[in-house]
Amino acid sequence: MSTAARFLWEFVKSPTTTAAVGPSSRALAEQMVAPIPLTGDPVVVELGPGTGAFTEVIQRRLGGRGTHLAVELNEGWAAELGRRFPGVESVCGDARSVPELLSEHGVGKADVVVSGLPWVAHAPVGGVPLVELLAGAMTPDGAFTQFAYTWTRWAPPARRQHADLKATFEETVVSRTVWRNLPPAVVYLARRPRRA
Repeated sequence: MSTAARFLWEFVKSPTTTAAVGPSSRALAEQMVAPIPLTGDPVVVELGPGTGAFTEVIQRRLGGRGTHLAVELNEGWAAELGRRFPGVESVCGDARSVPELLSEHGVGKADVVVSGLPWVAHAPVGGVPLVELLAGAMTPDGAFTQFAYTWTRWAPPARRQHADLKATFEETVVSRTVWRNLPPAVVYLARRPRRA
């Protein structure tokens, strides 16, 4: 089965855990990983990597530097990702376990979090939005990216997440539409977590 067909099948099977209807384009991936520093040894956490469209570009940008932790809920995709990208710490797990996973891997705080998660994954649990939990596991200069299809930006879950990003980070911007993605998408970029 092709990558596109597998994505569509997973989306139809479970649209609440598979955010995309198909693999993301290179153009979208480049925007998503832009905050990764070109020097040093950054810690990059990738949420919901799926079949690895962003993973491949993250690995190229890191060029063997730093740590790349990929957290995928789909067990099959997590295993395949680990085989395809030996330099990636691929873990089958929930995004809410990121603070514990960073500690287990002995890497401290994340410099960049790249999220391919569906909106439903960001719903508050115990009154705590996912982005707030992730911000607590990030460095003071950390950056968070999340993509959204242009036609979903005005839905209540998207508006709630945008509000959560603005409340949790000092700076939040939305990119121009990435037309070279199917469907067209935008990237939310949030920088510098606010400290309680």
